Amino acid sequence: MEHAYDLVVRGGHLVDGTGATGREADVGIKDGRIVAVGQVNGRGREEIEARGKLVSPGFVDVHTHYDGQATWDERMQPSSWHGVTSVIIGNCGVGFAPCKPEDHDRLVRLMEGVEDIPFPVLSQGLPWNWESFPDYLDALSRRRFDIDIGAQLPHAAVRVNVMGERGANREAATPADIAAMAAIARRAAEVGAMGFSTSRTLNHRTSDGQPTPTLTAGEDELMGIAMGLKAAGRGTLQFVSDFNDPEAEFAMMRRLVEASGRPLAFTLVQSPRGPRAYKVLLAALADAVAAGLPMKAQVAARPVGVLFGLELTMTPFSFHPTYREMAKLPLAEKLARLRDPAVRAQLLSEDPKDGARGMVQAWDQMHLMAAEPDYEPTEESTVAFQARARGLSNEAVALDHMLSQDGKGTLYVPFLNYADGSLDAAYEMLTDPNTVPGLSDGGAHVGMICDGSFPTSLLTHWTRDRTRGPKLPLEAVIRMQCRDTAESVGLFDRGRIAVGLRADLNVIDYDHLRLRAPEVAYDLPAGGRRLIQRADGYVATIVAGDVTYRDGEPTGALPGRLLRGAQAAPSAMAAE
Repeated sequence: MEHAYDLVVRGGHLVDGTGATGREADVGIKDGRIVAVGQVNGRGREEIEARGKLVSPGFVDVHTHYDGQATWDERMQPSSWHGVTSVIIGNCGVGFAPCKPEDHDRLVRLMEGVEDIPFPVLSQGLPWNWESFPDYLDALSRRRFDIDIGAQLPHAAVRVNVMGERGANREAATPADIAAMAAIARRAAEVGAMGFSTSRTLNHRTSDGQPTPTLTAGEDELMGIAMGLKAAGRGTLQFVSDFNDPEAEFAMMRRLVEASGRPLAFTLVQSPRGPRAYKVLLAALADAVAAGLPMKAQVAARPVGVLFGLELTMTPFSFHPTYREMAKLPLAEKLARLRDPAVRAQLLSEDPKDGARGMVQAWDQMHLMAAEPDYEPTEESTVAFQARARGLSNEAVALDHMLSQDGKGTLYVPFLNYADGSLDAAYEMLTDPNTVPGLSDGGAHVGMICDGSFPTSLLTHWTRDRTRGPKLPLEAVIRMQCRDTAESVGLFDRGRIAVGLRADLNVIDYDHLRLRAPEVAYDLPAGGRRLIQRADGYVATIVAGDVTYRDGEPTGALPGRLLRGAQAAPSAMAAE
């Protein structure tokens, strides 16, 4: 029998990524493209029965850190477990190209510190079969993935490549340095970089505790690089900053866009140090957009939160002498010691060494994570509340929870987007017309943070499950993390379900979609540990017309490729 289509998705509730009301429809796919939407009469070589299921475009995650993982792995998990079909790497100014051989360890230690990826994992996993950024893209282009990957040029790598020790030590760049960096940026954009990224936050440090090389880079340096992108005629700018002076910092970013004409996106979260600063930035952003400037803020779907546990990088006892003696032991040995009444008593009697407390003992903000995580938790789940209710010490409650589930119990401290004890600020940012969802950091923070599941949180929490404030329409959320994210980085051939566009789709059991609790896997190079998080309810994920996942399990198909810069809409019909 001759088949009119390679794949037909039948009868699903189609939410097409434009924001339009969902409708029942079939989707016909051939040669990796969508060729029919509506009533599809011809048969497919393969068919997916989607009646009663949600059919959406594949999700586009614009803020990930798979720069290393993409060189040794084929599957960009956890993102690809969560309906993501395209990712952008090289965010926050960190990455591995360009890089001279003598600077390998320097960039590894920066990534180890900034993104919590252990040195042995990177030193053994990275093949280093590149030196320049074009070489790095060529190396990725020879690989196959379960999703598409676009790479940005990271500022720290460029600065160290051009300036060496001076760049690492944050010395001011000379005009010659700036010209060299601008030339690298121009060439990178010409050969397929999605853009350029930089970091201006003290939160980003090397594993030796040194600030990122880009922290204090001058406006002249950033302007030179932005003008390099202008000369190439392509590429976006991505910024993360502490915004200690939000008006001045935003004004500088605005000048870069005015001069270069290149789109710019910056990280926007609610910080407990200035819980209303995000409003200042949203107002400045609105003014810039009204003036015609292509600027966006990348915002988070839930709190950015740190996880503590006996298998993880940190616990509330990491600075206690008794715990420090066992911190690097295998979990089984650690459990045996902590269940010894004498050891337990000694640990609970101690104060942290050097008085170190901070976030690791923020009992009134530290929540007991359940098997099905709650990312808008109330006071009742905090260690402090539970300690009062049970008549125990905070330390005892925290320890008992970590010892539960055979030592896999996890504690959760939401430290950004949660200054008010709710996600009301996140709602305001998510619903602003000049923002896009981002900041999942997929591939990074492998021992402390597990936010690669942000796309699933957007669907489950914001459209279905939220009880502590207003929800968002399903059609709006699908548009936000499909079309809006794709177009923000210049990808116009995906993010919607329309004839002529790339066939990236999800078939989702929306009613039963749920996040599982984060867990630890030891599947990185050198046996490295990482936090992962799965979801139930993704019936099928389709990339370029190939089914890559069924019910959360990989099929073996690897249709994903390196993205070489922005992809224009293939036809006027698709462009709308």
